[in-house]
Amino acid sequence: MESAALLARRFLANGETGTVVEIADTAAVGRASVRDAAGLRPLTAVPLSQWHRLSERAIEPNGYYLPPWELAVNAFANGRTGASALSARSDAAPDAVTRLIGLMPVISMMRAYRIPLPALVSAHPYGTLCTPPLDRDRAHEAATGLLRAARQAGAHALILRDMSLDGAAMRTLREVLRQESLHPRVLQSQLRACLDATRDADELLRDALGSKKLKELRRQRHRLAEHGDIRFDVARTREEVSAALETFLRLEASGWKGKRGTALIQDEGDAAFARCAAPALAEKGQCEIVTLYAGTTPVSAGIVLRHQDRAFFFKLGIDEKFAKFSPGVQLTLDLTRHLCADPTIATADSTASADHPMINPIWRGRFAIGDVLIPLRRNDPAVAVIHAAMMLRGLVREFARRTVHLIRDR
Repeated sequence: MESAALLARRFLANGETGTVVEIADTAAVGRASVRDAAGLRPLTAVPLSQWHRLSERAIEPNGYYLPPWELAVNAFANGRTGASALSARSDAAPDAVTRLIGLMPVISMMRAYRIPLPALVSAHPYGTLCTPPLDRDRAHEAATGLLRAARQAGAHALILRDMSLDGAAMRTLREVLRQESLHPRVLQSQLRACLDATRDADELLRDALGSKKLKELRRQRHRLAEHGDIRFDVARTREEVSAALETFLRLEASGWKGKRGTALIQDEGDAAFARCAAPALAEKGQCEIVTLYAGTTPVSAGIVLRHQDRAFFFKLGIDEKFAKFSPGVQLTLDLTRHLCADPTIATADSTASADHPMINPIWRGRFAIGDVLIPLRRNDPAVAVIHAAMMLRGLVREFARRTVHLIRDR
């Protein structure tokens, strides 16, 4: 039987006509497609060439909704397959051809939260950013079209997960909603670390960490060098990325994620998604894998996506045998210098949780991200019910989180 990654690559190659059902019937993961709402088309029905063009023209970067990434997630990733598509099109294109100007991968509220209410929810693309691509020259028209498509699908509300709250896409949605006398509600928000890659890296790191901490990190690096010359490697081509990805997967599984059973390679579907998406993006210059070596031994590695002028630090894996030398921090310092030296990159999104203990002290920039409830009709009592259900869910999850932390601390 062909590997899941090979089947996914074939699917991406002819994604104009493929469907999730066709993949699920043949791939090793064997997951069935789910249709979330009447009238919605599967994500795989979106013409691939138009999706690529929209990504190039998007008003705000999001590496996790690039076609090779999201289609691979949609085909294979555990619990994330079978999304539908809200789309907006324009007939006002210069070439007189109907053009895709907005796209929002979605699933039902029932599937997202096990709550049977009439809302559609952003399909999670594994990376923690769900900002939808809107054509920069027709963003207002695109946002209006997406809201119209959601209404036509029978939804009373949209729940946009992990949205950049102050970005161009959200500003456009707010403007459209205001004109319709509708008001979005932020369900939860947090500040996430980001990097200003336009700065000089050494100056930025001195300001962030201070001379004392940098001196300690240099000492650790010298100690690490006793195991072999330190080398920072960047895999860029499809072949390089495919090989480096296997190194990353092994490193990630060797640490605490492997102990918890959450490493990518521990789930067949998650591993297939990564093996499909990363090389496919590398072909377009949109994925790099960075690896730190001590001699011939890889001690840490990370996956970095690139879209327009922004980089996205997806995941980090380390060899915990070298933990006393801070291999994850050492890799992040080299990655910071690498990104700051690249004139095509202006910012980098850590895509990390709020107050992340490793990245927050190094990347001192912050931007707001959160979940937003968008009503689709004025004075709709269903929206109040959806909002109440989401707030209750948030309280229950916070109680559970605090309980788990308390148990772990004890």
